[in-house]
Amino acid sequence: MGRKKMSHAEQVRQLAAQGLPPKEIASRLKLLRQYVYQVMSNQRKQIKGGAENQITTLPITMEEHAADPVNHPAHYKVGGIETIDFIEAKQLNYNLGNVVKYLTRADHKGNRKQDLEKAMWYLKREIERPHQPA
Repeated sequence: MGRKKMSHAEQVRQLAAQGLPPKEIASRLKLLRQYVYQVMSNQRKQIKGGAENQITTLPITMEEHAADPVNHPAHYKVGGIETIDFIEAKQLNYNLGNVVKYLTRADHKGNRKQDLEKAMWYLKREIERPHQPA
């Protein structure tokens, strides 16, 4: 009988357990880096949550260890681009910039619902704001 094919998530977890950084895992498996980060994040949440029968632990990579919580928060870099760089490139105003900020960090800071509600608050504020003609 043939062996069961390993899922992408299983492959990511296996390579991460070997100490490979997310960027290299994504490159080797031809996956989006964001997907790799998500799999690793989910694994850490299971471990932190005390998941029973959990054997594999994911190491903190140099890339994550070097994250600067003030200047370059790790949750702002998921997907390979910092949120501030996107906001500035699109020349978004304060309200829309905050919408993007809260949306992009919603799954990475621990209180998804609250971040989504904040994004919605800023979006409503922008919708209700009188706009100047161009």
